This record gives sequence, structure tokens and C-alpha cells, in this order.
Amino acid sequence: MAATTTRAPSDLSSVAKDGLGASPRRPDGTLKVTGEFAYSSDMWMEDMLWGMTLRSPHPHAAIRGIDITEALKLPGVHAVLTHEDVPGEKRYGLEYQDQPVLAFGKVRYKGEPVAIVAADHPETARRALERIKVDYEVLEPVSDSRRAAFDPECPLVHEEGSLPVHEDYNQSGNRVRHQPIRTGAFAEGASPEEVRALADVVVTSEYEVGMQDQAFLGPESGMAVPAEDGGVDLYIATQWLHVDQRQIAPCLGLDQDKVRLTLAGVGGAFGAREDLSMQIHACMLALHTGKPVKIVYNREESFFGHVHRHPAKMRYEHGAKSDGTLVYATLEIIVDGGAYASATPAVVGVASSLGIGPYEVPNVSVDAYGVYTTNPPCGAMRGFGAVQACFGYESQMDRLAAELGMHPVELRIKNAVAEGSAIITGQVIDMPLPMADMLRRCRELPMPPERSALPDPSDLRTLPGGVANTSHGEGVVRGVGYGVGLKNLCFSEGFDDYSTARVRMEVIGGEPTVMVHTAAAEVGQGLVTIKGQIARTELGVERVTIQPADTRVGSAGSSSASRQSYMTGGAVKTACEAVRERVFELARERGLVPAGHPDALLSLVGGKLVSETDGALAALADLLGDSHIEETREYHHRPTEMLDPTRGQGSSHTQFGMCVHRAVVDVDVELGLVKVVALDAVQDVGKVLHPQQLLGQIQGGSTQGLGLALMEEIQVSDSVIRNPSFTDYLIPTILDTPPMRIEVLEHPDPHSPYGLRGAGEPPTLSSTPAIVAAVRDATGMALTHAPVRPEDIVGIEVP
Repeated sequence: MAATTTRAPSDLSSVAKDGLGASPRRPDGTLKVTGEFAYSSDMWMEDMLWGMTLRSPHPHAAIRGIDITEALKLPGVHAVLTHEDVPGEKRYGLEYQDQPVLAFGKVRYKGEPVAIVAADHPETARRALERIKVDYEVLEPVSDSRRAAFDPECPLVHEEGSLPVHEDYNQSGNRVRHQPIRTGAFAEGASPEEVRALADVVVTSEYEVGMQDQAFLGPESGMAVPAEDGGVDLYIATQWLHVDQRQIAPCLGLDQDKVRLTLAGVGGAFGAREDLSMQIHACMLALHTGKPVKIVYNREESFFGHVHRHPAKMRYEHGAKSDGTLVYATLEIIVDGGAYASATPAVVGVASSLGIGPYEVPNVSVDAYGVYTTNPPCGAMRGFGAVQACFGYESQMDRLAAELGMHPVELRIKNAVAEGSAIITGQVIDMPLPMADMLRRCRELPMPPERSALPDPSDLRTLPGGVANTSHGEGVVRGVGYGVGLKNLCFSEGFDDYSTARVRMEVIGGEPTVMVHTAAAEVGQGLVTIKGQIARTELGVERVTIQPADTRVGSAGSSSASRQSYMTGGAVKTACEAVRERVFELARERGLVPAGHPDALLSLVGGKLVSETDGALAALADLLGDSHIEETREYHHRPTEMLDPTRGQGSSHTQFGMCVHRAVVDVDVELGLVKVVALDAVQDVGKVLHPQQLLGQIQGGSTQGLGLALMEEIQVSDSVIRNPSFTDYLIPTILDTPPMRIEVLEHPDPHSPYGLRGAGEPPTLSSTPAIVAAVRDATGMALTHAPVRPEDIVGIEVP
């Protein structure tokens, strides 16, 4: 994939060896490429048992009884547990404790855990599951999110009064949260008709975004080991060790310090591992049997065992003056949270606050809803509410540009936000956000050659459908589309987001060595490399060891929200600074620093204490000797606010990120097939820490957005997943991934460590609408659903 990089204004021409700005090799990279890396599913212990889960075959049903008698009789079975065996709290949850450890009373989605088994062989455990008898009374599913939001006659997924109430979420019936936002004339009480009269051109449309799966390659897995103190040690692939610990311990009836977690090898995450899957089940079985218990989901079970991206139904209306100036926008967004709340309240907060995107619009009315249904639970996924909204507002920008006869880039530039602009919540963007410049740069990137100019235009790999040999170019039309996405980075709405780092410097084998210990989950994003780069940059030591992530150190927060380089990077930087100050103090105590010499002229470089004026003062190995210096620090970002529940005002976000995409596609308009020819991007990242990993994040996010644009959708009918496999749920392969020309800008954020800006999520937002816009350009079709299906292109109704 071609990539170009523009860096301004920071200068990284002189990069310390393997420090910030370099691209050192990942310490886990070679092992992963050669297949030697130990993932959580590879763990093994002598005398361990295998755990398995019995899941509901119904999306909504009352449980009248569970009979485990026959399962317990099977030789090799060590335990069969139901909700009656939960030692402590029977419910858990990220924000609301609304999800049963094991179902009781009723089940609310197909695949909900009902019972768990531990046996000495996985086949024995599977056979035991078949012997468990559950008496169900099937109930009407609640599958329509719009009905769940607005129909007072709709059955309740959760009984009235059974859940805690959040006073700021406008909860009622099946609504988890309703977040309104009103600005301008709407805030002053004007009617839609009065505001509509201010515009010369009005466009209205409804859009849908399907349910997307995170599709990580490493299924849910882990091992629980009972401990002598009555506690349990859990080795787990997760995104947030401490929030897992906080949820697990009460359900086991244990203090948190008796539930110790260590990060096992993670085979991808993308948000799905923020929620618990098999963690409590493995611990219950281990404590009950007194033996280590390993649970590994198969692929089909994984589709039922983790949350997905919220599908969304959206209604947008935009009005503009004849010169393209945006006048007003109204929108309604309904995100389907499925059976349990998970991250739905936060997803609603993001979708509402970023609902009209990076555009200045004086009059706005937003109503965003998150609802309970009996569909599969939905939670965090890369882009987290902003993806759904971005497809809506960017589609509207293209429709409005067409109505006005303007180029879609010019319309976006005319209404673009910039530093000093306020978004619809009243929050002022107080960091560089050069959107107009990014759009111009993206538009000016070289276009890919026309197919007729290729060395072999008949090569099937250059055609929609590829080597399937379905098209030979007869009905192929090229289209170009643009997309811009505004994404909040780090946690929002008053959450006290922080990360902890412990840094220790000592002499090992005659060399100064730094050890960095955090609980931050390495899920493939490369944080393990960044932590080492920060330590080398701050402490001038080449040898850096990253200790395994576990709960023996304070929380590092979740590996999500594009926050770990910001938050854990900030914690490592702060802890390193504290260690460096201790080194300076030690040198002064030993008389190695001239009297009156300011600390500002001291630094640690190449394993030495160096003065800007006097040169090297001491080798760190000699200065430390047999002693060590260790410091632990927490890093917090600036405070944020909850959106007020009536008008949606408040500075709810920490940082903003943006990416601009231009997609070029070839479409066979007769067969409904699409080939993405190019997917070019311009992104401002504040500061480049690791150039190679950064490009990988932008390429990966862009490809995930391509999947949502053209192929990825969990098909749910009557609350039942119809395609729980990688045979039927399609994700982009290398043959679907086009060349990407990536231009990286650096305008540092003054509020973040090193001026960096989270980079992993913004490209997921803008790539989807850019690709769909390009398909619209080629076909002239409205295309209001993502992903675009072949029948949408050819105009065939499919039942």
C-alpha cells in the first residue's frame, strides 16, 4: 500500500534510537508472524478441566425449570452449575448491573448462557450440555427497535422497576437512554416549519446501518485457577483488566483483591472484549471443582458470546441557503442495544453529540435513543456511535451538494468546523482541526489510473467480482466519493478517565535497565512498543522491559476509545519524569552536578546524565550502583461533563480526531458487484510516535469501514442471528483491500502528551460513507443502507 507522510510543524528528523518517532520492531511481532505467540486459547495446565456453556435456543422465553440430573451422571463431568450456584451477585454489567451471570426467570436473547459444565474432556462437556433439560415458555420477541422506542404497547424486555434508574438518561419503557439536543431557534421553541422556512433547499432521508461484528480472529478464551487463599487467578484475553475484576468479584462473593487477573495473549478486540464473556463462568467452575478450568468458544459461539456494533435507524433533514450555507438540521437516531445495556448509554451520548458531524449549523434538533430489544446485545466497537451518525450526515452532505449543484468537497469546506468552532453541544474545539485543508489535500491526491490504462485491463483481479469470473467489464462504471468523520477520543461525559504506570530503573548485567509495568491491554494496536519508546525517550536508556499486564498495578483503563497512547502513554511519561527527577536528586546528593546548575539543562542520554553546558556528568550504571529508583504515577485527562438531559449542552469530550477519505470504485451495475480501486486518506494525528504502526492503524480502520460499506452485516431475523460464521459473515480479505495513499499531518494538541491525537478510530468513520458515496456516483442510486447489497445496486427487491 502506498503511503506518503507530511509532517508539520513538528520536526522528527533527529530520532533517538528506538525512541519516539522511530519505528522499532514490535516485541511480539516476530512470534505472531511465525505462529509461536501464545494466545489465550493456547494455555494449558496439568489436570485442567474444560468448561462449556449451555445457551438459550430462544430469543425471548420464560424459564420454568432446569434439570441437570442426567448431565451430572455422565462420567468425566465434574460440575454442572446454574444461576442457583452463583455465589454472590447474580447480575453484572459495564454500567448497569442488568445482565445475569446465568439466566434466571427468563432469557432475553438467543444464545444467552443458562448453565455451565466442567469436564475432563471438551467432548464430554459437550455431551453433558445435551443432557441438560430446560423447560421454556416461548414469549413474543421484541425485534423492532423503532417499536421498542415508541410503542407503549410493546412488551418490556426488562420488567418495570427491575433496573436502576439514571436520572440524566430519560429512561422509560424499553428506552435505555434518550438524549435530546437543541440549539439556535429550536432551543428557543421555534417549530420545524418556522425553521424550515429559513432554508432555500431542504433534503430529507432515512438511513440504516447494519449490525457489524468485530470479527477478531482469536475467539473468547481464558483459564481460571483456584488459589490457596480462597481466591482465583484468571488469565484472560480482555480489553480492561480492572473493570473485569470489578464485575467478577461481587458475583463470586469475593473481595477484589482475591480475584487476580493477568492478560493472556489477545487475538484482536475492536471493542467486543470490553464486556465479560466467559470470565465469571470459568472462575465459578474453578472455585467449585478446585481445579484449573479453561473455556474456549468456537466461532459460532463467539458470534453469540460477545456484543456487536449497534445497528441504527436514522432520519435526517438538512436545510441550506442557495450558496450552500447550512441553516438547520434535524435528526432522529435509534440505536438497538439488544437485550442488555452494555455501552448503549455512552453510544447514545456520542451519536447525539456528533450527530451532525464536523459542520457549523446554527439551528439543530437531535433526538437520539438507545433501546432494549431481544436482539443480540450490542456494545463497543471501533467508532462507537460516531460511525452510525457519520454515515447519516455524510450521505446528507452528498445529497445536499447534488441539490445545490456544488462539488461535495466544496460544500464541506464551506461549512467546515475549525479550531474555535463549537459543536452542537456548545463545546468549543480548542485544538487544531484543519478540516478545510485536509479536504483540499485529499481532493488533490493523485487519482488511480483508469482501468483501460492498466497493463492488462482484462485481468480478472482488476474487475468487480475478481477471480470469481463473474464480470468481464461490460457493465462496469467508475465512481468517486468523499467522506469526513469527527470522532471523540478518550472517555467522555464526566468519566474520571485515568491510567497508572509503574517505572523502575536499576542496573542489570552492568547496564541501566528500565522496567515499565501497566495494566493496559495489548490487543494488537502496538501499545507495548509505544511504552518502550516513551521510556527510552524520557530516560535515555536503551534496554527497556515491558512487564506483563495484570491487576498488581493500578488500572490503565480500557484499550478502546483511541485512548491508550494518550492515557497510558501519559502515565508512562509522567512516571518516567518522576524517575528522572530522582536521578537528578541522587546526582546532586553525590556532588556530581555543579552547584546552582538548573535542572532544565540536565537530561538523560545514552545511559548517561548529561548537562547541556558541561557535557556528560556520570554514567547511570555508576550513579545507581546496587540501588534502584521506582515511581508509580496516575495520569488523568482534563475533566469532561455529562450532557444535560433536556438540551444536550456540555463539554462532554476530551479530544477530537478527524480523517478525510476519497474512495474510487468500479461497479458492475448489471451484477451489483463493487471493487474499491483506491481508498486514500488524509488524517491529522497531532504527533507521530511510531510511523509504521500509525499507518497500520489508518489502513486497518479504513478496511474495517470498507467492510461495513460493502459486505459486513450480521443478519438478524425475528431476533435470531442467521449467519454466525465466517462462511456467511464476510470480512474484507487482502484481495478486497485497495491501495491506500495516506497523508499524515501533525498539528499537536496542546492538551495531550507530546501533542498526540488518537488515530485508530477516525478512519473507520469516514471510509464507509466515502465508499458508499462513490458507489452512488457510479450508479445514481440513493443507497441509504450500509452495507450496500448487490440488490440495492441493481434495484431488485429481496424478501
